[in-house]
Amino acid sequence: MRAMAKHRHTTHPAIVKRLRRAEGHLRHVIAMIESEEPCLDIARQLQAVESALTAAKRTLIHDHIDHCLSEGDALDELKALAKLL
Repeated sequence: MRAMAKHRHTTHPAIVKRLRRAEGHLRHVIAMIESEEPCLDIARQLQAVESALTAAKRTLIHDHIDHCLSEGDALDELKALAKLL
């Protein structure tokens, strides 16, 4: 396995913001479950968490494809990324 270089893309702050929003939603879901709130309300909040995570993952993967893949290892990395989608 090759060593990964540290890097930061312009999208990373937006990804962190989405993940922090998802983290807040998830804490809220846990509190809702603990306070025995209605399942439909909990499911809606879980959907918000899932949407935020999916958007963050999609942005990260697209950014990686656009900026990080070199021709020599592109196929292997694309295969690995496809498994994550």
